[in-house]
Amino acid sequence: MNPTAEAPRPPLPSFTQETAAQKVRMAEDGWNSKNPAQVALAYTPDSQWRNRSTFLQGREAIEAFLTDKWNREQDYRLIKELWAFHENRIAVRFAYEWHNEQGQWFRSYGNENWEFDEQGLMRIRIASINDLPILESERKFFWTSGRRPDDHAGLSDLGL
Repeated sequence: MNPTAEAPRPPLPSFTQETAAQKVRMAEDGWNSKNPAQVALAYTPDSQWRNRSTFLQGREAIEAFLTDKWNREQDYRLIKELWAFHENRIAVRFAYEWHNEQGQWFRSYGNENWEFDEQGLMRIRIASINDLPILESERKFFWTSGRRPDDHAGLSDLGL
């Protein structure tokens, strides 16, 4: 093995329905940890991102972006759902709830397209996201910070 090569991050492509869904849940769990350094390790060192209108390349930029994001988006809770997959690509839809410093709640809806390398690291992430202001009483994502419990409803079950 090449000493500079990344350790595999299973499940690896080519994806099946089961392994694609597992990869999506692992990504959701990672993002719900709100640990930018740990999350960045799921991406190739030169990973390319488009997040809304922000273009990033590389783990260092991803980590800085996520640090800023989770400082602004307080009480962040995310749910991802597999939309489609083929070979080394996965399409995901997601929603997350958060509030800003002023206490305004939002539900952010989006779609992501992912492409993975042979080691299971994401090399391309393209995200389109819209923010909907909501009242605190309209929230649907209720769990203690961190991983969404297995018995908490997903997007389809919540009608989202």
